[in-house]
Amino acid sequence: MSVLMEFAMFPTDKGESVSEYVSRIIKLIRENKYDYKLTAMGTIVETETIDEALKIVSEAYKTLSTDCNRVYCNIKFDIRKNKNKRLEGKIASIKNKIGDINC
Repeated sequence: MSVLMEFAMFPTDKGESVSEYVSRIIKLIRENKYDYKLTAMGTIVETETIDEALKIVSEAYKTLSTDCNRVYCNIKFDIRKNKNKRLEGKIASIKNKIGDINC
């Protein structure tokens, strides 16, 4: 199974720039060796189960909750059985159909 999760999580009580806090979450994802893609509006992570994806969200919140009083989170899931490596595969499929694009 492939679970693609796109999420954004950041504190709302730390001013305009929150990259210091988002960086903590990216470090957590890297340390757990999940495939991911950072975008300007969120992070896409691929896991094998929904439980793994939800654990990332929980751990990300715990990482911020130590010194953040208010945290915003937005999450989307695309869950598909009998597939894997969709994080790169979905983009490759589009590139094959219309040529190389700026992704």
